[in-house]
Amino acid sequence: MTLLAVWLINAVSLLLLTYFMPSIQVASFGSALLIALVLGLVNVMLRPVLLLLTLPVNLLTLGLFTFVVNGFCFWLVAEVLKGFTVPSFGVAILGALVYSVISWLATSLLLGKK
Repeated sequence: MTLLAVWLINAVSLLLLTYFMPSIQVASFGSALLIALVLGLVNVMLRPVLLLLTLPVNLLTLGLFTFVVNGFCFWLVAEVLKGFTVPSFGVAILGALVYSVISWLATSLLLGKK
């Protein structure tokens, strides 16, 4: 049940992101649900591999390259799915950061610690 709640929170967070960053567009709530699902799958399957491959650069930048990896995953999902528009890679990096903050804040406020 918690997984379903987090999925819905992430979809709503995507819709809220479009108000903070108008250059990022999400077509509908249904699209947001699909985007949240695919973004979660990419973060579970592809992101760890990318972090491992970029470990030397990540160590040199003291972990700041993780923002680039997160932005790449965000941008990749936007390139694959219709109904999700991210105009550039720089916007994707900033969008991934803002999306993470919104999602984290909403999840901690609504679900809290148990």
